[in-house]
Amino acid sequence: MNLPSVKRQAGFTLLEVLIAMAVTLVIVGAAILALRDSMRTNQDVSYRSDMNDNLRAGLNMIEQDLIQAGTGVPTGGIPIPNTPNSANTCNTTAAPNRPTLTGTLTFPQCNFVLPAVEPGSALGPLITSPDAVAGNPASPSSYTDIITVLYADNSLGLDTNPIYSVNSTGTVICNGSINATGDTVIFDPACANLGTAGVQVQAGDLIMFSNTIGNAIQTVTSVSGQTLKFAAGDPFNLNGRSDPQGTITQIQNSTCNSATPPVCTPNGSYPPTTATRIWMISYYLDNVTDPQHVRLIRRVNFNPGQAVGETLENLQFTYNFIDGVTNPSNQSTVPAGFSENQIRSVDVFLGARSNYSDSLQNRYIRSNLQTQVSLRSMAYRNRYD
Repeated sequence: MNLPSVKRQAGFTLLEVLIAMAVTLVIVGAAILALRDSMRTNQDVSYRSDMNDNLRAGLNMIEQDLIQAGTGVPTGGIPIPNTPNSANTCNTTAAPNRPTLTGTLTFPQCNFVLPAVEPGSALGPLITSPDAVAGNPASPSSYTDIITVLYADNSLGLDTNPIYSVNSTGTVICNGSINATGDTVIFDPACANLGTAGVQVQAGDLIMFSNTIGNAIQTVTSVSGQTLKFAAGDPFNLNGRSDPQGTITQIQNSTCNSATPPVCTPNGSYPPTTATRIWMISYYLDNVTDPQHVRLIRRVNFNPGQAVGETLENLQFTYNFIDGVTNPSNQSTVPAGFSENQIRSVDVFLGARSNYSDSLQNRYIRSNLQTQVSLRSMAYRNRYD
């Protein structure tokens, strides 16, 4: 009997299947690793881009304000209310309040003026990064810096005309007024129109008054039509002071008696006086609003601060002075024998980290920018003035 023949079926052996699976797994694994590395690289690039954008935005704002520092501010600074001690070297009364993160600091006690640039070494908050060792609160170098700059607002015409003025024939040109105590100033709308149609002045603004006698600065506490009020108890602690120096009383006309030598006292009237709005700009880091994402704050006067950079870790300033002899540089504070008015350039260091940590190594990406800014309005002075 003949048996039917059996045809062989084509296929893979078990060994061949195992080898094919192993090769496929190697290829797929390599592809996954490549994709993961690509995603990680893309993530790093995105983190670095965001971080550098924050650094550049913050540093650009600081540079712009430093370049303007001192513009329209009297050489030597703006006098502030003060009572000197017997040596005439330090203010014995309360110094003006200084805008900061906590709002508890004042300007240096021995300052008789508001300078165009006021350093604030180690006056900023202590920043502790999520993946870093905490700073040492006992070490000043563990703290960040703050800085305050002043310059005039040149975009307005508030200082174009004196508040009150007459021409050579006695005709009144600007019929404004400043009262004897200096807490009420009325502007002639023909010379300086306040409100929506003219100069935008609001409570909290700093106004510098200037005439041939000198300069004084006060804080606007309210605005009503053409009238500005400068009531005591303002945030800066500038108004309503009775100090013998630096108040608006000191730029009034004086009446002298017949004594020898004559004793002269302010009589409540003013020579032709102009008003100028002054911007006080402060920079500091804010680790209170969102401790995980520290923000760089730009604050105008005592108005709420505006964030101009996020997820920053460090803000440091050093200052370069000039006296024509030693010219100390890279100083964190004002050296003995020098004043803020001798600062000619500022070194700025701004450090940042990425918003999120690397998903594989659980680390943050870090970068920093630093630059030196020349204070052009303070550097170019006429030495023959």
